[in-house]
Amino acid sequence: MHIIAIGWLYVVALMTLTERNLVAGALTLLFYGLLPVALLLWLFGGPGRRRHAARQAAQDSRTDSGDEDPAPPP
Repeated sequence: MHIIAIGWLYVVALMTLTERNLVAGALTLLFYGLLPVALLLWLFGGPGRRRHAARQAAQDSRTDSGDEDPAPPP
């Protein structure tokens, strides 16, 4: 998914360079590049965030109950 975002940002950067003035270039970069890519990564990153939160909650519950694995021997 990240390679798609990088490719799209490259295309938008080239579009930005062809704009006639700085304001149009900045708005192109913002509305065609940064905001859509941020939304895309946020939407498709949801399952990973949920897995990380569940893993963190399971680890916290293990440490609270004292069921933590002993340290491996050196």
